[in-house]
Amino acid sequence: MPLKTIDTQTMKKIGTGLERPEDVVVSKSGRIFASDHQCSCAEILPNGNLNRIGPKGGAPNGINMDENENIIIANFGIYDGEAGPLQKLNTKTGELINLVEKVENITLTSSNYPIIAKDGTIYCTHSTSAEAWPLALDGREDGFVFRITPNGTTDIIAKKLKFANGCCLDENETHLYVNQTSGGNVLRFPIRQDGTLGSAEEYGPMLGIIPDFADPDNLPNPEDRANWAFTDGNGFDQEGNLWVTLPSANKLVAITPAREVFTVAHDPSGKMLNTPTNVSWGGSDLCDLYVGSISSNYVVHMRSPIPGMPLIHQR
Repeated sequence: MPLKTIDTQTMKKIGTGLERPEDVVVSKSGRIFASDHQCSCAEILPNGNLNRIGPKGGAPNGINMDENENIIIANFGIYDGEAGPLQKLNTKTGELINLVEKVENITLTSSNYPIIAKDGTIYCTHSTSAEAWPLALDGREDGFVFRITPNGTTDIIAKKLKFANGCCLDENETHLYVNQTSGGNVLRFPIRQDGTLGSAEEYGPMLGIIPDFADPDNLPNPEDRANWAFTDGNGFDQEGNLWVTLPSANKLVAITPAREVFTVAHDPSGKMLNTPTNVSWGGSDLCDLYVGSISSNYVVHMRSPIPGMPLIHQR
């Protein structure tokens, strides 16, 4: 099943009214949840309305779901000058608890994206320890990956990353794939038998150029950012293609198993695909693709040419 370009005219906006919907997660039963700055997480109902769940606090960023339909939230609190813990939201009761606030005596401020392994281990990226997140776009290497095991043990398992962002596991969970935003690339870490990570290698080429300076509050025109390589979210389809979002370029690309880059969608104007941040598949055939954004007040829905790889809550 080959990759195909997705026409922006076939895309639809859903969940209008969301604030900073960085990510989406879809349950096995088809319920759609999105990050929302006004609460812990919002469910996008079939009629398009929003059901906001849990308290407001920090900036819910990457989200994922465990097998009991609890939502695991990486809180990017640095966005509001707050702490940024790893959290768990009970979608039935609205109860929100902090799973990890500190790891190895480091207070979490910019938890970015969580992924859950089959054994229940949660791997999560932490982007930076800078005072304000835009400062970390200068290429500093203070990002890291931490984990929390099923018995509650936490540790840092990868260091010196250039703004660690989206992460995912391959089908057999042999490797963890981590986007370096200010590196403009994807790193692949082998997972050892004890769950720690081996040495990283670059997975595929650099995905464009990194400008000498980037101020998120004063960016050039979208057309002038069309080849910017700041990576954000990632995820695998069932053919082994690694999809990567490029928010500054308003672009969605896929790195094939041969490590070649295919442009799946590009919206230079940003009228529909505006600062895309994460990709999530759902639906009965796993071909419903949802793309989050840090700038839009909606989530983009489209049909994927290839089904997404099912995550643990979709199997």
